[in-house]
Amino acid sequence: MELKAVLGPVARGFNAGVMALTKAPWIGPRVGRAITEITYVGRRSGHTISTPVGFRRSGDEITIAVGMPDQKTWWRNFLGAGGPISLKLDGAERSGHAVARRDDKGRVSVIVHLNEVD
Repeated sequence: MELKAVLGPVARGFNAGVMALTKAPWIGPRVGRAITEITYVGRRSGHTISTPVGFRRSGDEITIAVGMPDQKTWWRNFLGAGGPISLKLDGAERSGHAVARRDDKGRVSVIVHLNEVD
C-alpha cells in the first residue's frame, strides 16, 4: 500500500478533529485565535477545497506559515499574482486575496489581504 493512500485519510481525520476543536464551547475561542479554516478553488481541479491552517493576524493582513511546504500543494494555488481565498475569523466568513512566497531558505508563507467588510 502506498504511503499517500494511508496518509490521506489520516490527514483528513486530523483536520476534522482540529476544526471540531475550534467549535468546542470552552477551548474553541482560544484555538480560533491561531487556527482557521481556509477555503479556495483549486487552480487545476476547479474543486472547492477547505483546510485548517495556523495563522497570525495583523489588522487586515493574515500570515499563514506553511509547515513542510514541499509535502503540501495547497499553497501553490497562490503563487504569482495569487488568488481569492476565504477564511473563518471571529465567527464570520471573510474573503481576501492570498499570495504565496518562498524565501531564500525555502520557507513558504501565504499573505492574505482581507477585503473590506460590507
